[in-house]
Amino acid sequence: MPKVTQHLWFATEMDAAVRFYTSLIPGSALEWATSLQADSPSGPAGSVRIAAFTIGDQRYRAIEAGPLDPFNHSFSIVVECDDQAEIDRLWEALKEGGTVEQCGWLRDRWGLCWQIIPSRLGALMNDPDPAKARRVAEAMLKMVKFDIAGLEAAARGELP
Repeated sequence: MPKVTQHLWFATEMDAAVRFYTSLIPGSALEWATSLQADSPSGPAGSVRIAAFTIGDQRYRAIEAGPLDPFNHSFSIVVECDDQAEIDRLWEALKEGGTVEQCGWLRDRWGLCWQIIPSRLGALMNDPDPAKARRVAEAMLKMVKFDIAGLEAAARGELP
């Protein structure tokens, strides 16, 4: 069975980003990091850095080889959290030096897009009662950082 690994291209600060990401999510680890010791299309020997790491149960490779294409929403990392404390912790850490967006989205200081969501969001959004699912969707669209209690209240039909 082939292995699938996400790849991130950093213009600069790959080592700092990888250390930060692997410190945030339990079960994450830096596997290795090195500089290419030969010239490459991306730069002379020693100027290009590469790394392998995991974030949770997902495998990643990274390269630092100068500017190419900036990160955008075409690739993002979604983190499902069981409780509000975990949402709050990750949100605060990732937004530092970055920007926040609607519906639990943010960009970290390196420009990588993340969505920090409650684990229950899928169940709430796919409730068999269409009115309940609609209320949750409407509440979600008004949120920047997700508020689990607010989503649960919307599901019950309670106005904020």
